[in-house]
Amino acid sequence: MKNRKSLITFLLVTFTISWVLFLVPLAFRNLDAQTHQIITTVSFSLAMWGPGIGAIVSILASGGKFSDLNLGRLGAKRYLFWAWLLFPILSVATGLVTLLLGFGQFDPNLTLINDSLAALPPDAGLSPALLVVAQVAAAFTVAPLINMLFAMGEELGWRGFLLPKLLHLGEWKAIIISSVIWGFWHALAIAQGLNYPEHPVLGIFMMVIFTTLLGIIFSWLYLNTQSPWTPALAHGSVNAVASLPVLFLIPDFDLALGGTLASVSGWVVLAVFVIWLIATKRVPVNAKTSTPEDVE
Repeated sequence: MKNRKSLITFLLVTFTISWVLFLVPLAFRNLDAQTHQIITTVSFSLAMWGPGIGAIVSILASGGKFSDLNLGRLGAKRYLFWAWLLFPILSVATGLVTLLLGFGQFDPNLTLINDSLAALPPDAGLSPALLVVAQVAAAFTVAPLINMLFAMGEELGWRGFLLPKLLHLGEWKAIIISSVIWGFWHALAIAQGLNYPEHPVLGIFMMVIFTTLLGIIFSWLYLNTQSPWTPALAHGSVNAVASLPVLFLIPDFDLALGGTLASVSGWVVLAVFVIWLIATKRVPVNAKTSTPEDVE
């Protein structure tokens, strides 16, 4: 009963905070496009901390301690390397799958890059090649760390709190249920064009497929470290590199089909990795904790 109340508190706080923030841009939809985009970015970024606040409130309300979220733990460092480096590789693979499946075409003119340069002052001194290198370098280095500040808000909730609370149902059920809830949590953002701008309704269900595949990987990282830092870094990495292939594609394709990790092409790549985790018996993890020698 205590566990059920804790889960209800978490879900109510999480969805109330996040969905209110997801709705904020609708109040400013009559403003110019640039201002509206800034408001949307800020609101959606703040909404990412809804699950984290929900986890903290739920734990404290049930007599627990803030330390129960394991923020003081890192676990085995090798999983931090997985979290940082895996998704840039999967993003590159997504670009290749997009081309192979015919969902997009390579853009030798780098149209999106040139359009970005056109919006800059003429004396900015940036060439298309330099801008590409800068964006790719940031996506592979500092961007995951910056994004982690917001991603931690989600991971404290989804993996740090919800996943462990559901483990009594069995590891696979806990992973799938927490991942599906995570997917539907995005519904109001998806309906406004996030990830699947041409499919605001179908995109909600597509997002659930994406978060389920991603949730299996994030849960694998969390359950092997018992630390929210590892999935938070992975989440930050995903947000940094998920759309990287779009820079190199002619901008006339459907984002639901290719170009990003959230697309059908991305599902193929994520599914292959998940199958590898299962085939090599890395998942299920059996909710094991890291051994004492792994904890650093």
